[in-house]
Amino acid sequence: MTERISFAFDPMCPYAYQTSRWIRTVRAAVDLDVTWKFFSLEEVNRVEGKKHPWERPWSYGFGQMRVGALIRRELGNDAVDRWYDAVGRAFFYDGVKTHVPDQHAAVIARAGFDASYVERAIDDASTLVEVRDEHLEAVAKHGAHGVPTIVFHPSEYAVYGPVVVPAPEGDDAVALWDLVKSMQRFPHLYELRHPKTMDDLLHIGEQFGTYLSTRDWNTIEKPAP
Repeated sequence: MTERISFAFDPMCPYAYQTSRWIRTVRAAVDLDVTWKFFSLEEVNRVEGKKHPWERPWSYGFGQMRVGALIRRELGNDAVDRWYDAVGRAFFYDGVKTHVPDQHAAVIARAGFDASYVERAIDDASTLVEVRDEHLEAVAKHGAHGVPTIVFHPSEYAVYGPVVVPAPEGDDAVALWDLVKSMQRFPHLYELRHPKTMDDLLHIGEQFGTYLSTRDWNTIEKPAP
């Protein structure tokens, strides 16, 4: 029997990208259908008085997701999967500033997409509305406050995470999947965390070295509700 989830991400988030690598490994091992959804970290971590990302002509993550929205509209969910994988690999592993429109266009062209998707997405205000509404729905319906957020269907049970670096592979990937999906048994289990030691922080910094040197922003993370 096919299992179904929605996977909300922001292309700026290194944790979400690692989790997307994990979920693709799981999908190759079990009968799993993944629907990709957009969520804006720029909005949830917005400083008071600063414009919403949908009030700007282009913003680091939100602008990229507008490109993804147009690709999804014209080519479907599988194309978003390929787009996200290509953009994430370029940014987090190759150090390409995919948050810069012309570099984003070059990356997606190498992945087999028409580079004009970037310009067309910027010129099409409906892509802005689509990403905004998808973000707001995740917040209102599932209490989403960050990425990755996974929603199981048909239960509609939502999980923030798993936050794991690097992405597990092989049997470990499936074991983690079994653990995460079993959380649906406990509808009022809200939080279970492994505290980060200094060694953990050093490990994460080592894993995310390319991301830290490629980004053009300082990370702001508001406390989760």
